[in-house]
Amino acid sequence: MPTRDESRERMHRQQRGRSEGVELPMTTTNTHPKTEVMISWMVRSNMPEVLEIELASFHSAWTEDEFIEALKQRNCIGMVAKRADRVVGFMIYELLKSRLHVLNFAVHPEFRRQQVGTQMVDKLLSKLSQQRRTEIILEVRERNLAAQKFFSAQGFWAERVLREHYDETGEDAYQFVRKHDE
Repeated sequence: MPTRDESRERMHRQQRGRSEGVELPMTTTNTHPKTEVMISWMVRSNMPEVLEIELASFHSAWTEDEFIEALKQRNCIGMVAKRADRVVGFMIYELLKSRLHVLNFAVHPEFRRQQVGTQMVDKLLSKLSQQRRTEIILEVRERNLAAQKFFSAQGFWAERVLREHYDETGEDAYQFVRKHDE
């Protein structure tokens, strides 16, 4: 039985091969109305729609087994954004001692630029406090300019470059950070 640290390290190795962030159009003008969503816990029955969004969003998509493995970790949370009964976005994040670490975050292509991602970030921000978890961190591929722009618009900033962060391509990543009340 692997230790919690070994399981966490394995999950981070798996996560390093992923393409975090939201793939958005390169324009900055919001031409669509806001789509109100309900954000709730991810459950097993959400998995087909989550996988559909994952495959539509990322070249190095997580498999169903990788989602399940991540969500088995005691400190990992999965949430979905739903419009009516349809999953239109999801996020997986890790609860660390003083921060939240976003491992995966995506919005269905049909619902991008409708503030679904913004509502998901707002949900993450509501989990922060001065007393406990004070910041959110996430990694974005160097070539994923749309995700960089999205998270920058949400008040995140690129704190550092993670050289050769993605194993399959050797691509660098930017580590983005957003602190409580910024």
